[in-house]
Amino acid sequence: MNWFLIFWTFLIIQRLAEVKIARKNEETLRSKGAVEAGSSHYKWMVTMHASFFLFLFAEVMFFGAFSPSWWMIPFVLFLIAQIIRVWAITSLGVFWNTKIILLPGAEVVAKGPYRFIRHPNYLVVALELLVIPLIYGAYVTAFLFTILNILMLRVRIPAEEKALMELTDYENRHGEKQRFFPSQ
Repeated sequence: MNWFLIFWTFLIIQRLAEVKIARKNEETLRSKGAVEAGSSHYKWMVTMHASFFLFLFAEVMFFGAFSPSWWMIPFVLFLIAQIIRVWAITSLGVFWNTKIILLPGAEVVAKGPYRFIRHPNYLVVALELLVIPLIYGAYVTAFLFTILNILMLRVRIPAEEKALMELTDYENRHGEKQRFFPSQ
């Protein structure tokens, strides 16, 4: 039994379930007057994430990547990321989405991991794009998609924060809170 294929399939199913949740949340929010911001980069973000799974698959299945003796370290980090992912998604509830969908005048969620950092879900994704390939020794995928994600977040986070500041009470709720690190 190939554990990589089982894990890879689990990740694909997990992402598809998240897309389903995001679409349902988007429908709910749009019915209440929500708007989308930053849509121009979204297709590139989706392409990057889909490509991640293809590159990971290819590097492990066709280019001889294999799990290092220390694979358990990135695997434990992956499990921690999953806990934070669920915590972030459940904390945002209907406001969680893969797109930047905002309800004008809404009170920004500042509970769960959002009490400590502005963008815990982006931290989770950054961690995953690094540690998932490391579990299987897919070093090229880990490096390439960590760099691509940094570049994507340099576009995504400012677009999201700009929209949040224009349409919600974001600045009042988060003030000087760090983007990825706990506030003082």
